[in-house]
Amino acid sequence: MRKLTFRNLIIIGLASIFIFSYIRQQVTMSRIKQQLNEKQTILDELTKKNERLQDEVEKINTTSNEYVEKLARERLGMIKPGEKVVNSEEQQSNSEK
Repeated sequence: MRKLTFRNLIIIGLASIFIFSYIRQQVTMSRIKQQLNEKQTILDELTKKNERLQDEVEKINTTSNEYVEKLARERLGMIKPGEKVVNSEEQQSNSEK
């Protein structure tokens, strides 16, 4: 067997450092890609919600009072004098969202 020379030890040490750095960098890149995918999913959901809300605002601004009254009844549970409230399970689950 050959003896390990000082030069060979330095080469092995540097190679080990490079390999360790490369592995650590790959782990970090993988974690960042995962976070990016999660943030992109959240952004897509918020974009869709924003579009729905903008459509709703547009409807409210361009339609008659009937639509506003419908929203008040559905979302706020408002009723006219003399009416009775009847809640179905579907209406209750929608109001919780």
